[in-house]
Amino acid sequence: MKRAKQQDNDLVQFLNINKKRKLENQITSINSNNSNRVYIFEDLANEILYEIFEYLNVYDIYKGFYNLNKRFQNLAINSNILTKINISTISKLNFVDYYRNILILNRNRIKFLRLSNPFTADIIFSPPRTLLNFIHLEILILDNVQIKYLNNVFRHLIELPKLHSLTISLISYNQTLNILFLNIFHLPNLKYCKIEYQTKDYDYKLFQLYLTQHDSSPVECLIINGRFPFNAFHNLLCCLSKLQHLSINSLCLSISLMEQEKLSFFDLKYLKHVSIKLDLIFFGELESIIKKYFYHVQVLRLITSINEDYLNAKRWQELIISYMPYLRIFDINHEDSITNNNLTYHDMIHQFNSSFWIEKRWFFTHHHRKNELNREIFYSTAPYRRKDYRYYCQSVNPICSNIQKENLNSVKHFYIVSKEIEHNGVNYFPNVKTLSIKNEFIKSNNSIIATLHRMIPLIQLTKLVIECWIFPIKNIINLLYFTPNVHTLSLSLLLLDNVNKNSKKENEIFQNVSKKNKIQKLILNWKRSLSDIQFVVNVFPRLKYLKVDMNRKEIGQTIRFLLSKTHNKTRNLCYLCIMKVPKVCLKQTQILIKSENLLNNYSIKYINNDLHLWW
Repeated sequence: MKRAKQQDNDLVQFLNINKKRKLENQITSINSNNSNRVYIFEDLANEILYEIFEYLNVYDIYKGFYNLNKRFQNLAINSNILTKINISTISKLNFVDYYRNILILNRNRIKFLRLSNPFTADIIFSPPRTLLNFIHLEILILDNVQIKYLNNVFRHLIELPKLHSLTISLISYNQTLNILFLNIFHLPNLKYCKIEYQTKDYDYKLFQLYLTQHDSSPVECLIINGRFPFNAFHNLLCCLSKLQHLSINSLCLSISLMEQEKLSFFDLKYLKHVSIKLDLIFFGELESIIKKYFYHVQVLRLITSINEDYLNAKRWQELIISYMPYLRIFDINHEDSITNNNLTYHDMIHQFNSSFWIEKRWFFTHHHRKNELNREIFYSTAPYRRKDYRYYCQSVNPICSNIQKENLNSVKHFYIVSKEIEHNGVNYFPNVKTLSIKNEFIKSNNSIIATLHRMIPLIQLTKLVIECWIFPIKNIINLLYFTPNVHTLSLSLLLLDNVNKNSKKENEIFQNVSKKNKIQKLILNWKRSLSDIQFVVNVFPRLKYLKVDMNRKEIGQTIRFLLSKTHNKTRNLCYLCIMKVPKVCLKQTQILIKSENLLNNYSIKYINNDLHLWW
């Protein structure tokens, strides 16, 4: 199976390389055969232009070519490029133009549609029955949408005959998701579904999901990124007879407000891949689910905590032999506080060194968290094509000598959660695109840049998340110097503007980063001042999207500065989200914009204690 997948990936890569090579050869051939003639872009054949279009975003094609002349307009209309619409962060003025000239005219052709801010769906699907015009729509992705808006949308989604993939990311806190799940399950041709939502932390009176046998769904892949109540898990599985892939990032304890009848369970013969994070769920409760539904599972990934029963190797062995005979991959990460003495803990996890685990080539190690003497992390070490990798300092006494140290080619997100990075035995992750650094990380034994460079290819990073309160801003500037392709940056620093402008070297790096960085999306946590905002717009002049936690007294001044026409430092900015503000700020902002004529055409919303402004 692995070899087949690798062959498929190699084939796709080979075809892409050949395609690019063919395009380069065609252009080179034109130049060599007519060396005395000066060619312009319009001289290229339609076939070559179509291939060039495949490397561009639809909106860029529209802005760059659609209004150039009639030929390019016809090329766009008669190609398949207008069937895939991905609307990212663009200004409202540009969006309205794009909507009128492209979207409305091509609704009956669009196969793929992605909307990425809470305002665009209101425009495109207003009124909701306009959805019926998207008769060829196959894949719909709605990011940052409000649940109250979705109910009307679903009434018409059910009528779309080709819709087979749906991704929904809800922007506000939600406790009434029952209707959402019911609506999704009633979509007749849906094969892939991904739902992302937020609920209030530690609210154990989590939403209830009341399902019957009439709510069965054809979904084959279900991904739930949000807290899902364990008492609804049984009935969820009972309604997914064709399920092949299941992922839930928080299966949690909940208090049932009303006892619901359990549906009759049946063999989930297609279910092969399960990935679950368990929150406050006892091992025995998971065990009962495994015995009923996981007989055909081949890949099991679990993140668990607190309950030491998850470290009972013999119990796992019996469960796997009897109820998961086809299991190929057993990937577990368990974090716990040691209640017994350390020797007892090591005796427990040493059971995972028996012949059963070694023959399966399932290897494990553990990590003592420094400065937290009672915290232990026990986890699988085999590289099971993980996309996310959490880095811990290696244990002083690893329990398994069979740890496989090798490059992890599948890892896309590298997450540092330790205070420092040790150099011995560090793996290299060649395909990482996102780097996250946790609050605990302070320093390494060498420079941060040099250490990271030995682990990941910095130049290909596109997203950087710094969750360290005291990470020096000069270190971030230095890091950005070596990561020129980062387009999304999230910072949780206490201090921002502490670059030493008197230092010639620091100032040169600062100016270089300001000129060359590609950051378009910036998220700033902690309370920020106007001077902080002035600093970041100097560093990141290409910003389109800014999400920030502000000192309330300076919100008005900050909005005035960002929307000011007296400078061009924010000329690309078109979306502002101010976090954790009272609702009165909505009215105050509207009054400010009107009284000072800061904007002519804008949209504004107050969602989940955040103020959203789009212009």
